[in-house]
Amino acid sequence: MNFPDYLFLFAGMGLVTYIPRWLPLFFLAQRKLPQWLVDWLSLIPVAILCALLAPILFTDQSTRCLELGKPEFLVAIPTLLFAVKTKSLGGTVLVGMGLYWLAGFLPL
Repeated sequence: MNFPDYLFLFAGMGLVTYIPRWLPLFFLAQRKLPQWLVDWLSLIPVAILCALLAPILFTDQSTRCLELGKPEFLVAIPTLLFAVKTKSLGGTVLVGMGLYWLAGFLPL
């Protein structure tokens, strides 16, 4: 590939990334959305986070079987409790990382 091909490729990737973000803002910025839709849209980040975390926390990757004794799952429980109690993102990250580091020393 030569330079114009790379330039065309980067421009295309930029458009494919930019347009799906711009279109909803352009069409919905001046409109009042119904409250049920706003409530529903607020659940999307939580659903995406659960979809990303559930396979890591609850399944063995090699056999794809349910496994509740994984260190990741055992660390996630106190980390979740800390997050709910303090509502501190930075503290939650530090507690989770620290517990995961400590879990590496436990014989499981």
